[in-house]
Amino acid sequence: LQVLETCVNNCGERFHNEIAKFRFLNELIKVLSPKYYGTWSSEKVKSRVTEVIFSWTVWFPQEVKIRDAYQMLKKQGIVKEDPKLPEDKILPPPSPRPQNSIFDTDEEKSKLLARLLKSSHSEDLQAANRLIKSMIKEEQEKSAKVSRRVNTISEVSENVKHMDELLENYKRQELSKSDQETLQTLFQRCEKLRPLLFRLASETVDDDEALGK
Repeated sequence: LQVLETCVNNCGERFHNEIAKFRFLNELIKVLSPKYYGTWSSEKVKSRVTEVIFSWTVWFPQEVKIRDAYQMLKKQGIVKEDPKLPEDKILPPPSPRPQNSIFDTDEEKSKLLARLLKSSHSEDLQAANRLIKSMIKEEQEKSAKVSRRVNTISEVSENVKHMDELLENYKRQELSKSDQETLQTLFQRCEKLRPLLFRLASETVDDDEALGK
């Protein structure tokens, strides 16, 4: 529970979304419920679990599932009253605002653009126009990179899947000449794609999900 709270206090939106799922909340509820581990759990542990869930209803009022889970515990009489949260408790950081626009992703450029657009000088407006064009170009290049990464991963996955099927057949029987040629072609293509995957990985070090794929 201590580790869990430390993670909540130091992690961001993705972690907070995970703890707010019923699948995760149910594991905590089981510790309190007499139908599961509530009979064997110590009062100290149950008290801490209650405190943790209640604190999340305070910190994450937008997470309906956490509130529903806590209200259910109260309705069933498992939680008699709201615990008092220690005044020195560390609050988790607020979840970052979603970035909907290319002009939201770079705060410094956004501020500069806003300042240039407010100006009445023609040279400032021209500078704003150039900045907008450069930001759009950056976004297009970024989208092209993402598209290339997705297409490359898709091609590699298809090639490897096809190779696996041919190799599985090879274990059972001799491959036909055409299948052998196909296998060789797939292998050569994968060899060529291998360094590209390394490069794509190095370009996506700040994107956990993309790097994972």
